[in-house]
Amino acid sequence: MAHMSATRLFTEADLSAGADTELTEAQAHYLRHVMRRDAGAPLLLFNGRHGEWQATLSLRGKKGAAAQVAAQTRPQAAEPDLWLCFAPVKRARIDWIAEKATELGVAALQPVITRHTIVERVNVERLRANAVEAAEQTERLSVPEVRAPVEFARLLADWPAGRRLLMADETGGGRPIAEALGELDKAARAAPWGIVIGPEGGFAADELTALRRMKDVTAVGLGPRILRADTAALAALACWQASVGDWRQPTPRLSSDYRSSRGAV
Repeated sequence: MAHMSATRLFTEADLSAGADTELTEAQAHYLRHVMRRDAGAPLLLFNGRHGEWQATLSLRGKKGAAAQVAAQTRPQAAEPDLWLCFAPVKRARIDWIAEKATELGVAALQPVITRHTIVERVNVERLRANAVEAAEQTERLSVPEVRAPVEFARLLADWPAGRRLLMADETGGGRPIAEALGELDKAARAAPWGIVIGPEGGFAADELTALRRMKDVTAVGLGPRILRADTAALAALACWQASVGDWRQPTPRLSSDYRSSRGAV
């Protein structure tokens, strides 16, 4: 018979061998009516706490579904403690930020209302749905926290001691990002970080001043071209990951047991 690839799903439930995990209504609909999966179909589950687990699909009545958890395929692993703080942009582009930032390994997505922010409402639930889907597809073991928007002044006032801040300086006052990150000492590299990106109209002058006065702030430039806000966010994330984050680690080789879990006869 042809191999059937395992569908990977995020769950809030605890995961352990032998657990009978109820799936959400949306997950049951997706598996039964979109993927056309039958009882016994292979699944992979993760919850951000207990690693990733093999499971099989169990159908419940006409609409429900559950997962019969079997064996762990990967233990939970540490991920970079990196926040992305960004001014909200228009709907399609903010969805894109949530998806791609999840792929790039952020731990938290924090919308920030600045002086020049145009978007007035942020659909946090939709952003989280985008983050969950991206985590499922990219084999992350966690889903980033998606936070409610905060005012710029509140973000700075509540900034945790010891968390470094990478500031995208659109005025040209920042050092080239690769140079600035490359010269960080060992303690700075090991610290938790945040990246802050301004709105489409840029930070206001007083906001830039407040950022530059922050302790442990690194102001950087992102090159000679003017970048859209969503592009700037992802460019900064990619540079940080390449210089400071887990992109410096070798890609782990999957065991034969794990590779076989990606498909079942």
